[in-house]
Amino acid sequence: MSKTDQDEPACSIERSLQILGERWTLLILREIFRGRHRFADIRDSLGIAPNLLSARLKTLVAAGVLRTYTYQEPGSRQRRSYHLTPAGADLRVVLGALQQWGDEHRPRPSGPSALRRRRSTGEPVHVAFVDGEGREVTGEDVVIDLRP
Repeated sequence: MSKTDQDEPACSIERSLQILGERWTLLILREIFRGRHRFADIRDSLGIAPNLLSARLKTLVAAGVLRTYTYQEPGSRQRRSYHLTPAGADLRVVLGALQQWGDEHRPRPSGPSALRRRRSTGEPVHVAFVDGEGREVTGEDVVIDLRP
């Protein structure tokens, strides 16, 4: 049976949350963005139960957010490492927006735990709406038109 538009939620946010809506999922992605690709490294960094990590990774791979590569340490069995697909890499802006929101609305007394900077210059950056000509647009000036 093939899927139709009627089988899927109309709202893009709802469809995205079907994949990304679990708390652990975004933290797993954060770790992969930080260069942790092996199951054990992600598990140890987050302190997540192996069954939860396995389930979240399976969902992300099935959704095309991550892809796996096989590797083998000498004397060990083959294992998988997890890497971002182009769809997964596009989530950098989502994580950046969540971090920016947290820094502003849920700040720690000691300040942010990470800074968003331009790789080439080191200059600070922020997440924003940008129009077709590259100009920043305030949130108040953005309207999301619903389609019938």
